[in-house]
Amino acid sequence: MIKLGDYNKMTVVKEVDFGIYLDGGNEGEILMPKRYVPEGTKPGDELNVFIYLDQDERPVATTETPLCKVGDFAYLEVSWVNEYGAFLNWGLMKDLFCPFREQKKRMQKGESYIVHVHIDPESYRIVASAKVEKYFAERHPFYNHGQEVDLLVWQKTEMGFKVIIDNCYPGLVYEGQVFRYLHTGDRVKGYIGTVRPDGKIDVTLQPTGRQQTLDFADTLLQYLKDHGGKCDLGDKSDAEDIKRRFQVSKKVFKRAVGDLYRQRLISITPDGLTLNQLLLKTKTKHNGAEQSTKLHKSIR
Repeated sequence: MIKLGDYNKMTVVKEVDFGIYLDGGNEGEILMPKRYVPEGTKPGDELNVFIYLDQDERPVATTETPLCKVGDFAYLEVSWVNEYGAFLNWGLMKDLFCPFREQKKRMQKGESYIVHVHIDPESYRIVASAKVEKYFAERHPFYNHGQEVDLLVWQKTEMGFKVIIDNCYPGLVYEGQVFRYLHTGDRVKGYIGTVRPDGKIDVTLQPTGRQQTLDFADTLLQYLKDHGGKCDLGDKSDAEDIKRRFQVSKKVFKRAVGDLYRQRLISITPDGLTLNQLLLKTKTKHNGAEQSTKLHKSIR
């Protein structure tokens, strides 16, 4: 079976002046226009191609890489609008259609929106919907605390940012956990905080618990090496200053400072933090990586 709106491995059947034909099984032979055919391709070769529908709703193959495929949530820009709906740029010659009935508000040319890509069961066309809530997985999420996940930033709310987790579940990053600039459509790594009994998921943008402290201790140590062994921030510094400089909370900053101090890697002064002078001399990339490994081992 051909996977429409997805990648398929297909065998070249024959060459023609305007391209090649691929073996589409029950779908028959599928054309790949000449402009997409890799140089040197000949009958019998197997190609990994993306299948979508051309202007006449016939399956067509391409070696282009689209921005998304069927089943994906994506952030796409509107190329043009007509009396039937909006057409989104998804990286292929033919734009992706989003009918008015699948828009939360009328889409505008030049604006970008989070949409879900799927095959319309009635028309068998590849379409998009901005009513993404309909397409989240219904099964209960099973994640471990601290597990790393992929996030698509969905929308800003009063509580923080709604995100889409692993192209599957909705989640929330609370405002107090955001230490960097975020924008709708950003794809970032995240970490599972809490999975509630009702299936709602809280996510953070930094590793949780002890691992976060360990990771930031390395970051702070490298910062000191790169800045002459000095940092003008310390335990008494304002939380906002720490957030702007390092994109972590003051709590994580203080824990990392405490770890480095107990290992005698830094000194705490009224002016901030000072790196141990012996460490300051080992500034090469190799020594920095070696010291990072030693620090992790000693803290653990």
